[in-house]
Amino acid sequence: MTSHCALVRHSLSIAIASTLFIGGHAGAQVQDPAGATAETGEAKTLDTLVVTAQRKVENAQDVPMSITAVTAEQLDVLGSSGGDVRVLSGRVPSLNVESSFGRAFPRFYIRGYGNTDFRLNTSQPVSLVYDDVVQENPILKGFPMFDLQQVEVLRGPQGSLFGRNSPAGVVKFDSVRPDQDASGYGKLGYGSDGMVNFEGAVGGGLGERWSGRASALFQRRDDWVENTFDGPNDGFEGYDESAARLQALYEGDGFEALLNAHARHLNGTARLFRANIFKPGSNDLVDGFDPEEVSVDGYNHSELDSFGGSARLRWELDGYTLHSITGFESVETYSRGDIDGGYGAVFLPVSGPGVIPFASETADGIPDHSQWTQELRIESNTGTAFDWQAGLFYFAEDYDVESFSYDSLAGGIQDGYERVRQTNDSWAVFAAATWSVTPAFELRGGLRYTWDEKDLTVEEYWNNTFAGCVLAGLCTIADLAAAEPDGDLSASPEDNKLSWDLSGTWAVNEDLNVYARVATGYRGSSIQAAGAFNAKSVAGPETSTAIEAGLKADFWDNRARINAGVFYYEVKDQQLTAVGGSANANILLNAEKSTGRGFELDMQAWLTDNLLVTLGSSYNDTEIEDRDLAVSVCAACTVTDPLDAAGKALIDGNPLPQAPEWSHNLTLRWGLPTDNGEFYALTDWSYRSEVNFFLYESEEFTGKSLVEGGLRLGYNWNYGQYDVAVFGRNILDEVQAVGGIDFNNLTGFINEPRLYGVEFKASF
Repeated sequence: MTSHCALVRHSLSIAIASTLFIGGHAGAQVQDPAGATAETGEAKTLDTLVVTAQRKVENAQDVPMSITAVTAEQLDVLGSSGGDVRVLSGRVPSLNVESSFGRAFPRFYIRGYGNTDFRLNTSQPVSLVYDDVVQENPILKGFPMFDLQQVEVLRGPQGSLFGRNSPAGVVKFDSVRPDQDASGYGKLGYGSDGMVNFEGAVGGGLGERWSGRASALFQRRDDWVENTFDGPNDGFEGYDESAARLQALYEGDGFEALLNAHARHLNGTARLFRANIFKPGSNDLVDGFDPEEVSVDGYNHSELDSFGGSARLRWELDGYTLHSITGFESVETYSRGDIDGGYGAVFLPVSGPGVIPFASETADGIPDHSQWTQELRIESNTGTAFDWQAGLFYFAEDYDVESFSYDSLAGGIQDGYERVRQTNDSWAVFAAATWSVTPAFELRGGLRYTWDEKDLTVEEYWNNTFAGCVLAGLCTIADLAAAEPDGDLSASPEDNKLSWDLSGTWAVNEDLNVYARVATGYRGSSIQAAGAFNAKSVAGPETSTAIEAGLKADFWDNRARINAGVFYYEVKDQQLTAVGGSANANILLNAEKSTGRGFELDMQAWLTDNLLVTLGSSYNDTEIEDRDLAVSVCAACTVTDPLDAAGKALIDGNPLPQAPEWSHNLTLRWGLPTDNGEFYALTDWSYRSEVNFFLYESEEFTGKSLVEGGLRLGYNWNYGQYDVAVFGRNILDEVQAVGGIDFNNLTGFINEPRLYGVEFKASF
């Protein structure tokens, strides 16, 4: 279903792209505007974009895969309002990021391929790697972005060098490394809704061989949504978040050690659910909808603490380099929300807004967690036509997940509890090689064999509200086991898989490369524990195969750059999560197959020495292919899929959830140089087409297309050392639903509000 408004917006986006023709991705590097032109009179050119997508430093134009890099300058702009990692959504072609937990639990989708599961033991097909250490638990994936060198988005399976749980791709974060030169910065912003955004770093030499760098972040915002009901919370959507990172670098003779310690603290509001915000039979928001007001009787709170560390060691041997990467991560979190999004219930004198069939208030938490990773990798550095790297990888994770239910109608007393323990151990051996067949043609290939084991056990369970033992007044873990089809609350799947990739690059000339790649990926089995509403479910491993081809070109005397490619992928036995529905279930399923096809385009150019334009665009056509797969549907919405005899929706042919067909992004930066500085204006825009919130299709739970823009007006001086600016985010004040809760009523949640403020930054 595409509304007239969405078609108009889409047409405008294509018109902008067609008119400009020359541009670049939203992650294009914004160069120092007072650079070479002012001093030498030479025309502005684009810097070489350096990436580590293949675990070594390379020019991005030489890497045979679809990559977008978001540089530090662009991250400064996107994060000016205190935004979390979700600000990357739509700013990179084929990347969507959303959350039903707010800042704590982002869900990543690349080329429409992701996972909507909200459970804290879920896995995702997009792997997130922060400073060379994988962040497996979904809570770890939300670590804030600060003092970063850049972010790389690697599309398609990355099953050789990055391994398990990366069949959709990898999002890779790299912090600024310490060095001997004294350097640092401080940035302070203040804005609407009491927003405060501080970020800073300082580093330099600590001796002849030692250097260090300390980085910190603090962000806060006041509650901007008022609770008009006399509930336990007066307001919502406020938060306080802080994070810090310490790094120490030792550089010896033939040996280097980079040590990292980091931590995060978050205290604030969980995702705010709003009851009955959709007009029945459409995805329009109800008349008179006010984003700054809700009426809820449940409690809402989120808190999170995480810490970790890593040791990255490197030895330079005779013709070889040996790497050791040891990482540890731990997180504790608790998030509680009013799931029905309103107050009361239909069987009480008062309830609303709209129809509230029954109250629902739940929480989830991780009280104990540990993740250890170890990688040993050796690579050749002989400088010959044949280079290779090989290694071993070990992953071990052990944690508890708690789930709570509360009775909002009885003052929020706890009426249910479940604790499960999950462990995950994985081993892998991998190898990759690059062969320069001729000066113009290069082959690359990789292999990885992975062994993976998970174990989940329900350790404690009680519930005195639901399930068959309600008449006795108390459900126990024995009652839960009796309700299981096999009477067993534990699961221990073991998987093993060989992943591989093969690619070729042909240098047509020194400015144009064309490439082709075929790659496979793998995600291990997933387990969902039994609970009050559903039995235990296990989804077997999924595998993906993708082919892509494209070109990477620099032109106009290095003033412009274009990267473009087409792709097709198949996922066999894709793990899907049927969340919610009238049964309020959370069931894991394997679809027989799903497919995706489309293209990505990244362009950037200095149109003049003072005007930098960037443009990104992508098309993703995804489809679930399983004639017999059926899922439970919402209790109050208008389902458009055919239903089976049991009233479940047949989802064969549906697109994957949270997978927009079209996304576009555009930035324009214009500068007016002065004697030692510059006045500048920068605007950035993103568009995504409509999305399905769930596996089935319905009128109400189809998210409308969304356009969001930012504007920044500023002045920098002393050749970029100081910068002061005013800014606005979501300047059109777009208000759209970006997700829903479907089991009880027409509950949804919306995008971030318009924010504006001022910011000052000093660097040295």
